[in-house]
Amino acid sequence: MPRRSVLQDALADLADVPATSRWIRSGDVRLHALDYGGDLPPLVVLPGITSPAITMDFVARELTDLVRPVVVDVRGRGLSDDGGGYGLEDYASDTEALITGLGLDRPLLLGHSMGARIAAVVAARAAVPLRGAVLVDPPLSGPGRAPYPTGLDAFLRQLSEARRGTDADEVAASWPAWPRREQELRARWLSSCAQEAVVATHHGFEHEDFYDWWPSVPAPVAMLYGADSPVVTATGAEEAAARNPRAALQPVPGAGHMVFWDAPAAALTALREAVRAILSPPRPTGHSVFRCDHVR
Repeated sequence: MPRRSVLQDALADLADVPATSRWIRSGDVRLHALDYGGDLPPLVVLPGITSPAITMDFVARELTDLVRPVVVDVRGRGLSDDGGGYGLEDYASDTEALITGLGLDRPLLLGHSMGARIAAVVAARAAVPLRGAVLVDPPLSGPGRAPYPTGLDAFLRQLSEARRGTDADEVAASWPAWPRREQELRARWLSSCAQEAVVATHHGFEHEDFYDWWPSVPAPVAMLYGADSPVVTATGAEEAAARNPRAALQPVPGAGHMVFWDAPAAALTALREAVRAILSPPRPTGHSVFRCDHVR
């Protein structure tokens, strides 16, 4: 497998991020996270398949008045080590080790895409106490279902471009609507993603069943999804709602699978509402908290 690398220009990006690097071990794997600090309830952020922690900085910054974000470099990405396994339970064990290692008291979980699947496993396993979870556009694909809509070849092409040396303009060819800073960060940080990790995770999207875990995820839990997402379709959202009636589902208008990048304002508004609902639930009235049943 081609080797991963972290560019000097990428490391320099960390100087502009208002967070502290934290390190813990999960078995033999050293994990890196960006800790935004403060005395508010902790929020562990789990990014997607090719998204190192710094690429979620623009999301974390918008939450620091509500929570203490801690954004993880999932194993095989960013500054974290490669790992011997890249299955959902490997990633979940890492997340549990991070929560324990940093002494995070009943954190919330926020996961996007791959990270949302990880969050579901951590919540369902209940090995560490949590306040709740927000899952954003989790791949619902799995055995006996339609394949994940982005083929592995597309990920491998973008990884090859990153190893060769890419820039924001080339990234914009694939993601034209993204904010320029996010295009630049992807260009500088994508080469930090191990090809083995991406290949194994993509395989997991089609061979590890999200629904082995989702029905057991306890409340409070919310699922945000792109109203135009090919990953969580209208039909998929209806099934997700039926398989876990405790969950609050909310479509984000104008967003595809890359919800925060596609529609930042709408996505961040929906996220803040979901986080507030978990942190400050209303008194019981017989109605669901932050329930949105009009899946479309």
